[in-house]
Amino acid sequence: MKLTYLCMYGRGYVTFDLVWLGVFILFSLQTTISPVIGVYTLTVHKYSSNMKAGLLGMLHSPPCATSVPLRHVRARVTCSSSSGHISFIKDVAATQPPENLQHLLKMLQTRGETIVSPGSRHGLIPLAIPLSENMSGSMTALLRWPTAPPGMEMPVVEVRKHGVWLLANNVDQYIHRILVEEDADESHGSDGELFHASSEAGKKLYTRGDFAESKISNLDGYLLKKVGLFPDLLERKVMRHFEEGDQVSALVTGEFYTKKDLFPGFGRPFVFNAEILLKVGRASEAKDSARVALKSPWWTLGCTYQDVASIAQWEDEQIEYIKEKVSEEGRQEDLKKGKALAQVALDEAAFMLDLASIDGTWGDYLDRIAECYKEAGLGEIANFILYRD
Repeated sequence: MKLTYLCMYGRGYVTFDLVWLGVFILFSLQTTISPVIGVYTLTVHKYSSNMKAGLLGMLHSPPCATSVPLRHVRARVTCSSSSGHISFIKDVAATQPPENLQHLLKMLQTRGETIVSPGSRHGLIPLAIPLSENMSGSMTALLRWPTAPPGMEMPVVEVRKHGVWLLANNVDQYIHRILVEEDADESHGSDGELFHASSEAGKKLYTRGDFAESKISNLDGYLLKKVGLFPDLLERKVMRHFEEGDQVSALVTGEFYTKKDLFPGFGRPFVFNAEILLKVGRASEAKDSARVALKSPWWTLGCTYQDVASIAQWEDEQIEYIKEKVSEEGRQEDLKKGKALAQVALDEAAFMLDLASIDGTWGDYLDRIAECYKEAGLGEIANFILYRD
């Protein structure tokens, strides 16, 4: 398995291979997780003082003289209902819609959120497919990885200025969590509206009353054990350990959070681990964890680039490195080294997304990012990047 931008595609730095064969046991965080045995070959991408890798493989290159400017393509889709989102994902995002997306949209609407057109993407990270917006202005969306491996489901995310926050690894997991939280809240007047809105999907995913019957007093504990792992729950668990004075458990849980197979492509776990290491005075280890985080797409950090660079004890060298890589000189240097043109373009697109995330200026980079994907042979992704209502 290649450690890449989405855990599958490298960014093309000086590389070295680390091959390990291991039997590892995913231990319980008040959860019961079966032992998993795995054999992995990891290709770790690294560059001197500029550590950077990721899970996605997005690159961009400056338009060449013979390139044809991309138009802001508008596919004919209806976006006022779940059918609009489904057709948008098929026809514009060029991927398979989640099976139970229509049920999730109904649930979001039932809990008071406004359904948003999937093409209403002005000012957003161009990989997001909007679903809904709540009264506080928070937007829930699907994340369309440009180079996701076959069979990988689209994560559910919250869209933020500098990128996204992972809510769930897939739609079914998010539906399941919402249903459990509603069931646990029945004592406060919940009447099962969301369960009814979930229709057949809800019946397959959760049996009402199971939380009470489980005798697990802590809702977070039930979710982690019965539903799945979620970034906010793991972070809350760590902080609860600190509150209880159990520093060892806090650090162990923080380390577990960074397992690469849990939240592939996201740098947030490494950022949080760096923060807690810093909290206990382990600055050197915190620096290392922050630098690993910055190998992931910067828009997956869950905070600003500057916050993480500070822990990593880096100033602007990472930004300057990227700017050099996306220059014509950097492009030609990569080509002279024998890197394929498509890979150079993909790397450039990834770098441009990182640069855009620093200030959240996504619109300034759209045309160039789309041109890169087109040059890499991903015309459908290029059209998706540019699409706006």
